[in-house]
Amino acid sequence: MRTIGVVTVARSDYGIYRPILRRIRLHPELRLSLLVSGMHLSPEFGMTARAIEVDGFEIAERVEMLVASDSPEAIAKSMGLGLIGFGQVYARRRPDILVVLGDRFEMHAAALAALPFNIPLAHIHGGETTEGAIDEALRHSLTKMAHLHFVSTKAYAKRVVQMGEEPWRVTVSGAPGLDNLNETTLLRPAEIEEQLGVKVTRPWLLVTYHPVTLEAEDTGAHVASRCAALDECGLPVGLTYPNADTCGRVVLDGIRRYVDAHEDSRLFTSLGTVTYLSLMKHTTAMAGNSSSGIIEAASFGLPVVNIGNRQRGRLRAGNVIDVGYGRDDIRRGIERALLREFRASLEGLENPYGDGRASERIVSQLACVPLDRALLMKRFRDE
Repeated sequence: MRTIGVVTVARSDYGIYRPILRRIRLHPELRLSLLVSGMHLSPEFGMTARAIEVDGFEIAERVEMLVASDSPEAIAKSMGLGLIGFGQVYARRRPDILVVLGDRFEMHAAALAALPFNIPLAHIHGGETTEGAIDEALRHSLTKMAHLHFVSTKAYAKRVVQMGEEPWRVTVSGAPGLDNLNETTLLRPAEIEEQLGVKVTRPWLLVTYHPVTLEAEDTGAHVASRCAALDECGLPVGLTYPNADTCGRVVLDGIRRYVDAHEDSRLFTSLGTVTYLSLMKHTTAMAGNSSSGIIEAASFGLPVVNIGNRQRGRLRAGNVIDVGYGRDDIRRGIERALLREFRASLEGLENPYGDGRASERIVSQLACVPLDRALLMKRFRDE
């Protein structure tokens, strides 16, 4: 049996992981070791570790690392605590391969701690760019630490190879989050209304907005402009919690003030994968700066107003309307997204992030790749 360690640090990466976790658990030659950390263990963010257990996955280890602040110093301290905590975990249980995803600072700490143990790293969603966040540097750092790369498009595979990675290490898997759309029964409008109290049969907006960490000093102004634009649009709004990033509480305070002033709006601490995707399916339009608006939304033909620089550089389909931070710019973007003509133009839209079979490709490679010196000893490939 080959033990596959999987690190999950937030509701966002867990939703992407779910199809992969199911396939690992069902594979006759693989054993899943799920390592849970970050926002999953925080009451402030909904203690989402419980949702993992409700889904039937056993948690092998919990690594506490978040401190109760969102200042740059606090984020740096959290990274240090994560490095210590994951190092202690690997001393107790050493997986044959460790799977990490994306670009979170918590994920980076888990990967960095694995280096002295010579644990092969498999990285998902490498080669992408998010120019407005410190995540950009963390993602590319994870690529250089990793021994296997599962990328979402051919363009990102090319970029990983440009970074000196050997082509045999790179698999174009597609985005595993899309597998959920093939494997999950989404909620009907009546079920959403019963569960959340949101009437999705009328026009409304889903808003998911996270701090832009390279522009942290402007967070307050960004939130004010966004809320003013939402107010002018006059539609009911469902807003989700921001990530545990620098100035995340500034974003959250702004959201709470908006919801307090608008009785037809709702704030969701944690929706879970099925409910969140169900809301995306039945919402009129989406606004914010979440990767879900770039990757998953295209599969629904959902109009998305992408605000600011956080997702700048990522490949996007024709459903994405890019706007700046100004109130008028955001309002005009939302107005365009609400046009029947624009939504009609998205019929038959092709999602550039794959065919919904990424988990199959990823788990197949995890099961068969030789665990030898060639895997661990990386060579820089010069063009």
